[in-house]
Amino acid sequence: MRADLAVCAATVGWFAPAAAPVARPIADLFAIPCTLAVSEGVAVTFDDGPHVRGTPAVLEILAERGARATFFLVGEQVEREPALAAEIAAAGHAIGIHGYRHTLLLRRSPRAVRDDLLRARDVIADATNTTPRLYRPPYGVFSGPALLIVRRLGWKPLLWSRWGRDWVAGTTPEAIAELAASGLRAGDVVLLHDADHYSREDSWRRTAAALPLVLESARASELPVVAVSHST
Repeated sequence: MRADLAVCAATVGWFAPAAAPVARPIADLFAIPCTLAVSEGVAVTFDDGPHVRGTPAVLEILAERGARATFFLVGEQVEREPALAAEIAAAGHAIGIHGYRHTLLLRRSPRAVRDDLLRARDVIADATNTTPRLYRPPYGVFSGPALLIVRRLGWKPLLWSRWGRDWVAGTTPEAIAELAASGLRAGDVVLLHDADHYSREDSWRRTAAALPLVLESARASELPVVAVSHST
């Protein structure tokens, strides 16, 4: 009986944070932020880059509108496009870590997770000349050990409160913008993707087309688009 209880407890500890992206009470229980703690603005965030076509398209739109965003970069993609990662940082956008490889943390041992995170940190820091401390796991899914490792590293985990579901087959820029930005509120964190490395080919094109609509929704709501700070 005690052995069964121990196995049950270990299983719960491993999987319990995994539902945080879709269950806000779980995110709150594990103190995983989904919104900005104190802000009069909203944060537009991009996962999975850099991407040789998607990232420049997004950067151009942000520059035209004077908006700052947050990019959660994947280490293996930064190794392929280090100059593009440097361009993101040079433009004044915040840099976050999305792991070295984009794989589900639930399938990885604590040691493998730590090795992956440290490798990602080093690759991204070297390319961007920053010290990133924001972290979002692949698919937004934490294991219990991974969340503990992130906090022991002194990093800030961040999920999202709005998403455009821009990877879904058949979606449109208008549908993405509606999901991501309709009824925006101060402190919202919007999830988009500037890359299609791990999703449907050319999905970044719809995201780039939706981005002006998202930024316009924020402007209409009198909410500045802000980069996420490490202390937020």
